[in-house]
Amino acid sequence: MNIYKARLSQVRALMKKRKIDAYIILNTDPHLGEYIPDHWKIVRWLTGFTGSAATVIVAKKFAGLWTDSRYFLQAEQQLFGSGFSLMKLSTAGVPAWLEWLGEKMKKGSCIGVDGRIFSIENLNKLKKIPDAKGIKIDPNCDLISDIWKERPSMPDSIAYDHNITFCGKDRADKIQEVREQMFKMKVDSQLLTSPDDIMWLLNIRGNDLKYSPLILSFAIIGKEQVLLFADEKQIPLKLASEFDKIGVTILPYDEVNLILSRLKKGSSFLLNPETTNARFFKSIDDGVNIVKGISIPARLKAVKNSVEIKNIRNVMVKDGVALTKFLYWLEDNFKRMTITELSASEKLLEFRLQQSDCIGQSFETITAYKEHGALAHYSPSSGSDFVLGSEGILLIDSGGQYLGGTTDITRTIALGVPDRDQKSVFTLVLKGMINLASAKFPSGTKGFQLDILARKALWDNGLNYGHGTGHGVGFFLNVHEGPYSIGTGTSGSSQSSLEPGLVFSDEPAIYREGKYGIRTENLILVKEDEENEFGQFLKFETLTLCYIEKTLIDKSLLNPFEVKWVNQYHSKVYQRISPFLTIEEKEWLKMKTEEI
Repeated sequence: MNIYKARLSQVRALMKKRKIDAYIILNTDPHLGEYIPDHWKIVRWLTGFTGSAATVIVAKKFAGLWTDSRYFLQAEQQLFGSGFSLMKLSTAGVPAWLEWLGEKMKKGSCIGVDGRIFSIENLNKLKKIPDAKGIKIDPNCDLISDIWKERPSMPDSIAYDHNITFCGKDRADKIQEVREQMFKMKVDSQLLTSPDDIMWLLNIRGNDLKYSPLILSFAIIGKEQVLLFADEKQIPLKLASEFDKIGVTILPYDEVNLILSRLKKGSSFLLNPETTNARFFKSIDDGVNIVKGISIPARLKAVKNSVEIKNIRNVMVKDGVALTKFLYWLEDNFKRMTITELSASEKLLEFRLQQSDCIGQSFETITAYKEHGALAHYSPSSGSDFVLGSEGILLIDSGGQYLGGTTDITRTIALGVPDRDQKSVFTLVLKGMINLASAKFPSGTKGFQLDILARKALWDNGLNYGHGTGHGVGFFLNVHEGPYSIGTGTSGSSQSSLEPGLVFSDEPAIYREGKYGIRTENLILVKEDEENEFGQFLKFETLTLCYIEKTLIDKSLLNPFEVKWVNQYHSKVYQRISPFLTIEEKEWLKMKTEEI
């Protein structure tokens, strides 16, 4: 029997014992973030699906996995023979998982969820079904721990100080700034469930996750004290001593519920229903005044200060040098030696690690050749590893973690002579990237209002992509950082106005199933532009420094402004990167950045 089918049978046996009719599993952990340790990768263990976005429902005669368009092709391949059906979100005839439950659950049924990995918001949505159908919900249903015999332990890396020369602001000053915002909001205390908020606040980093420099922790910020919930052995004595001086107290990681149960009745407590798990919420006394909203550190850390921006610009030179050296090596060698998707990824990491203050990758590199490029979040494995040939398109999406910032860049490279279709699509994608990067907009503009700028050239030609255009990027933190974004969504954090100091990705794309994927991605910084009688205007500065493949550009599709943009960008790339190259690499880059 398929190993995943066997595990599915074990879950169903426990469901029968517990009288559970449907069991819901979300691809997350008690922090409810995107990045989770192996200990909480239940969806991968149970189904074989490795994508980041997934909701699983196991019922008596049905098991389904819901995911979005980024992962349709990948999920079809990975779920084959597992006993799980792929449920394609936002596809005609496919109900969302909540709708499916509403349709399939009979009166008197019981739905089980593990409240540790189920948000308040999702639990409230789920409760709307029982109101109409008399369905019960068991929020303390863990059917996995007893059957996952070789479950990885929780990580326990050691925290280290992130020096003020990189982050630009002392931890005590950040705490004071947060408290000032709490005072304005009339909030007595707040819960931090996202480790990156805590890392930013306390100027520390760690290695609990593979690509994000985090210590898995929770925190409660009060008027006079900050409670840090972490494994004590992860906090060195020197850091603990410094924390003590500024009123930061370390408590065991698993004592959050206990402290929440002791919150004073009548006090005001800020939490984010989207990132606070149901188990925590259940611990809070009904007499506590709950204020719902995004955490204050989440908003503050998204706006980079002047020291961080200076460091990011320096890091972009380092990352650009690493990418340039790698692409020179690739072009020089792919025809005379065996290079695969995996070995190319490893070589790129090698070049990055040669740069000072580089800690590693910011996410698993996507090196996707030919049809693999159509899988938006494909990562090569030993079972799928293509050998690079002398034809077709190679898409490389990668990033680095540096003490001075986090990078994320995508370049699409032609390994042979591109055909008319490939050049046309590449150029339309490029037009969208340039159009967004060149935007000038009034203060108060929301991210979703700019999204059309990246899509118009594609829409005009009947093309589109299914993911967002731009995500926030952390500062030596998560490569995907909220709450700001540029995309088609118009609710929640998408309503936040763009501010100077925000860093976004700019990454329109096109994916043709069975053929190729094309994406060009730079990071852009929001800056102030002119102020006049119509108010303050903002603009973007392109931060990323790496040439764009000219052989894929159809110049006839570019207008004069776009041609000028490409030429000026390439001039800047050569000027900033060439001093750090060998003579041969410099000559090669000169050719790559010549005017079109």
